[in-house]
Amino acid sequence: MIVDTHCHLDDPRFDEDLEEVLRRAKEAGVGAMVIPGADPETLEKARAIARAHEGIFFAAGVHPYDLEKYDEAFLKKFLDDPRCVAVGECGLDYYRLPEDEAQRHEEIAAQKRVFAAQIELAKRYRKPLIVHIRDASDDAMAVLLEHGAGEVGGVLHCYNADEQLLKMADHGFYYGIGGVLTFKNAKKLPRVLPKIPLERLVVETDAPYLTPHPYRGRRNEPAYTRLVVEKMAEVLQSDADALEEVTTENALRLFQPLRTAVMV
Repeated sequence: MIVDTHCHLDDPRFDEDLEEVLRRAKEAGVGAMVIPGADPETLEKARAIARAHEGIFFAAGVHPYDLEKYDEAFLKKFLDDPRCVAVGECGLDYYRLPEDEAQRHEEIAAQKRVFAAQIELAKRYRKPLIVHIRDASDDAMAVLLEHGAGEVGGVLHCYNADEQLLKMADHGFYYGIGGVLTFKNAKKLPRVLPKIPLERLVVETDAPYLTPHPYRGRRNEPAYTRLVVEKMAEVLQSDADALEEVTTENALRLFQPLRTAVMV
């Protein structure tokens, strides 16, 4: 069995054929999935999908691209739900910062403030974090450590292969590996992957984004997690079945409510 720890099934691109997507996932051996909250406007939809399907769970959070939508009172309405397994997707993303220096500083400060607020929420509700980091590894790690994120741990979603982030394994964090590993132009992640402890690896798709080879250019979906596991086995010179077992156990340890569901 495989767990897709990060798939945006609330994305409109799944509206027309979600049941078929879930059928293909089941046929591929995907036993559980987590929908990360990224946009508050689709959070109710994510919860509804999770409530309607035994093996699906969700997280509640705000992506750094949606800072202006951050509303702690609104998020709290979801965090007590038994289907909510984490806080996030939250973090720092400096890829689209304004060119104006003053505006850049203002944007960075706002991102850090909202990220820190969600770390505090995770600690208050005793839920792990789903962390998004893009072009901001040093600052993200500093915020995580400063605010004691190790109390709850979490996953570094779409791990960007920055080696300084390997230190977060000592603070309860896992590393989400997805389709990027299979890309023909991927060089850094295959080199860094063997440095991650096996007990800290989890699998994700980030569907509908980052579709693995050989399906790049198409919509991604949870069934493609198996392609990620197979590539991980190739890079690590390991057995795919063994990696499937390890990464699944890691995911169940990270998102504990999933364990009951997959045993049903």
